[in-house]
Amino acid sequence: MMMDFAGKSLDLSASHVMGIVNVTPDSFSDGGRFFSPDKALEQARKLIADGATIIDIGGESTRPGSDPVDVEEEIRRVVPAIEAIHAEFDVVISIDTMKADVMRAAVKAGASLINDVNALQGDGALQAAAELDVPVCLMHMQGTPQTMQQQPHYVDVVNEVNNFLSERVAACEAAGISRSRIILDPGFGFGKNARHNLRLMKHLSVITESDLPVLVGVSRKSIIGAMLNVSVEERLAGSLALASIAIWQGAKIIRSHDVRETVQAVRLCEHVMQVNDFD
Repeated sequence: MMMDFAGKSLDLSASHVMGIVNVTPDSFSDGGRFFSPDKALEQARKLIADGATIIDIGGESTRPGSDPVDVEEEIRRVVPAIEAIHAEFDVVISIDTMKADVMRAAVKAGASLINDVNALQGDGALQAAAELDVPVCLMHMQGTPQTMQQQPHYVDVVNEVNNFLSERVAACEAAGISRSRIILDPGFGFGKNARHNLRLMKHLSVITESDLPVLVGVSRKSIIGAMLNVSVEERLAGSLALASIAIWQGAKIIRSHDVRETVQAVRLCEHVMQVNDFD
C-alpha cells in the first residue's frame, strides 16, 4: 500500500511512527518547548534520528479547553519550522491544522500531508485539500477542542466513529480527493471519555478493516492518567501499551512524542505478527 506524499512514497502496508513537534506555547505535553524554528528543527532532527518517518507540525493546541489561534498567527508559527525541516530533511512533513489558509501556506512551505482533527469540515478546508493534491488524515472529534470533553455522549462509540469517517471519506471523494490519498484517525481523546476511548481501542479493528490506513494518537493522553493515576511525565509505559494494541489491530501510523521507544514497540509487534508458525 504505497502512498505518495508530494513525490516521496511511504509503504503503508508497514507501520510508521509520526513524531510530534508542537510550535505552540500551550500544548498539553510540550507546550513552549519547541516554539522557535530553531528548537523545532532541533527536535525534528532528534525524532528523525529516533526513527520517525513523518514529522507532524502543529501551531494551534487542540488540548481540551484550548483557545483558538487566528490564521495569521498560526501561519507565523508553522511556516518557518516547516521550511527549516524541509530544507534539511527528505521526510514527510504533516501540517496539523483545521484552517484552509494554513493548509495552503504549509504545503507551499514543504508540508506534504494535511492532518485535520476536524476532518476537512471547516470553511474551505475540503476545497483547499483537493486543490493542494496531497494526502489527508481525517479525524473524528465530537464537538470542538473548547467543548469536546464537557459531556461527550454516544450510543455506540465504535459504530458512530466508523460511520462518521466513512461519511467524510465519501465527501472527500466527491470533492475529487482520491481514496489512495486518505488516512483515517478515530480521534482518541477528542470528545470521548475514558470508557469511550477504551471501547474504541478494544474494537479498533472495526475501523482498520477498511482498505484505508489508520493513524492512532494516544501518546501521553489523559486516558492513561485516568486509568493508571500517573502524571503526563509518567505516561510512557501506558502510551507504548496502547500503541502496541493499536498496531496489533491493524493501525499503520502511531503519532508519538516518544519516537525511539515507540519505534521499538512497533517493530517488536511486527516481528510477533509476522513470525512464521511453521519454522
